[in-house]
Amino acid sequence: MIFRNPWVLFLIPFILVGFFYLSKRFTRATIKFSSLNIIGRPKLSIRLIGLKALLWLRLAAITLFLIALARPSSPIENAKVEADGIDIALAIDCSGSMRAEDFKLDNRRQNRLFVVKKVAEDFIRMRRNDRIGIVAFAARAYTVCPLTLDYSWLIKNLERIRIGDIEDGTAVGSAIMSSLNRLRDSNAKSKVIVLLTDGINNAGKISPFVAAETAKALDVKIYTIGAGAKGLAPYPIKTAWGDTVYRNVKIDIDEDTLKQIAEETGGKYYRATDTKSLKQIYKEIDTLEKTTIEEIGFTRYNEHFYIFLIPALMFLLSEIILSNTLLRGLP
Repeated sequence: MIFRNPWVLFLIPFILVGFFYLSKRFTRATIKFSSLNIIGRPKLSIRLIGLKALLWLRLAAITLFLIALARPSSPIENAKVEADGIDIALAIDCSGSMRAEDFKLDNRRQNRLFVVKKVAEDFIRMRRNDRIGIVAFAARAYTVCPLTLDYSWLIKNLERIRIGDIEDGTAVGSAIMSSLNRLRDSNAKSKVIVLLTDGINNAGKISPFVAAETAKALDVKIYTIGAGAKGLAPYPIKTAWGDTVYRNVKIDIDEDTLKQIAEETGGKYYRATDTKSLKQIYKEIDTLEKTTIEEIGFTRYNEHFYIFLIPALMFLLSEIILSNTLLRGLP
């Protein structure tokens, strides 16, 4: 048996000594006599023994409470813990073309980035024990959140991605290299980049193919997603009077490049033309990238605090009942 909070046990001797000291320091006789010869020595009785026992009941209750707080427990030998050993970088396009509102969510038309963030959030919530990081890109790429297991913090950072925070453009190569920088020191069994874009590489100093070769050398798999309806998409434009009007524009996706990047690294290319297909793609990637690792160690414990807590409660309750009934003192 071990104690998970052993420091609590060091309080026991101090509390017991202090309790004895205070009980003798502040105890006063209820009725004072000038001489004990007047009443004589009291005969030993069950009631007198019981009055002395009240002190020991309280001391026992305090001691057992402290032992329970120390959390006595015993490790389960050869406890098996299964965990997914994958590091994932989500690379999300936040260029101006992501304003196109050809996706729907909850029967309402939304822009591409809004829907992508919601679907990515669901993807994050589906993972367990995987470190996930986020890279956003337009004409440049930047790290939104490094690899982390804190999914709540990750989702808060995901919400910060906005269109227009950096200059417009689509730097696919830079996005891959920034994601690789997050993954290069990883010791995970599997390393993955999920890259989503709705455009053609037209910015950045790094070629998408050079970045893909680097990912292959680092044993990083890249899943690429082309987001956007085929054909014309409604795009919001502000008029001189501040009104929003929609124009149907054609936004091209370089599917050939995205396919080559995925094939080079052993990944897969997907095309998401609506919210349903986008959700299905992330679900498929979630299913494909599941690697179970079995670790053996003392990671789970049998808790034994109740063995001490229950008697402590019984002693305390007995002390309270007896001191207020059969062994009640004079007022």
